[in-house]
Amino acid sequence: MLRRTRLAPSPTGALHLGNARTFLVNWALAKHYGWKVTLRIDDLDTPRVKADAAAEAIADLRWLGLGWNDGPFTQADNLEPYEGALQQLADAGLTYPCPATRKEIAAAQSAPHADEHELRYPGLYRPAPGSNPPPIPADTPTALRVIVPDEAIEFEDAFHGPQSINVQQHVGDFVVASKAGLPAYQLACVVDDARQGINEVVRGDDLLGSTARQVLLYRLLNLGPPPRYTHLPLVLGPDGHRLAKRHGDTRVSFYREHGVPAERIVALLGRWSGIDAPGDGMTALEFAERFALEKMPRDAVTMTEGDEAWLMTTAQK
Repeated sequence: MLRRTRLAPSPTGALHLGNARTFLVNWALAKHYGWKVTLRIDDLDTPRVKADAAAEAIADLRWLGLGWNDGPFTQADNLEPYEGALQQLADAGLTYPCPATRKEIAAAQSAPHADEHELRYPGLYRPAPGSNPPPIPADTPTALRVIVPDEAIEFEDAFHGPQSINVQQHVGDFVVASKAGLPAYQLACVVDDARQGINEVVRGDDLLGSTARQVLLYRLLNLGPPPRYTHLPLVLGPDGHRLAKRHGDTRVSFYREHGVPAERIVALLGRWSGIDAPGDGMTALEFAERFALEKMPRDAVTMTEGDEAWLMTTAQK
């Protein structure tokens, strides 16, 4: 059976070293196992999409030595596949409009929530079986939420092992189309993976919880078996949070512009990925030859000031 994975940068920001490690490991696994690689630009988060970010991400991937078999494909150019999926869910009675704001959802929480970025939706506008849905004032913008069963969604992660997540208890009925009428990430990701033949998904383990939602959507949309998922530990900053702008400029393009060789970057990513003594430089192909998923560190990796200094010793002054 043909195996296919995807590199799916989002043009909401620049590719940084944490993203680069995940993409490099994904590409290395594809090289090792003979998977095809699709390049897809996840560009539906239109308010946050930045001009030229997609082109910069593609240039960074190529500079690091990564390639792909087809693409790049974009999402925003053709909304019909997502609209068809939304219609399918609606026809099955599995979605409902919801005008609730984040403030309303926060006020309705029965208990503190561990994730301040994603509150559990408490069903404010969920229609009760056999009754009319709560009234919504005319001209009020509404999102579409999918009705989530109160049951565990189970799947096997190639890195973290068996998973069992109750989506209803974790996030409740989640959004599948925004108030702007655009398909939400969870739905768009599933539709694209299914129609592009993606059956290997490699990404950061901050998306491990999202996977249960996507497995559920595969079932609700009758799309067949979901992909095999491999969720990798993140790269963190010194403060213990995911590597980001607050930790300084860790963009791949920053190092490229300052004359740091791509092989130097790949060597550091190799050190973070369980490759012993990667040396001062390593090509992406050498990384792929030496990488083994079973040797990948089980915990998140922290980028230190020493890592930054080691990279910049090769920068052109």
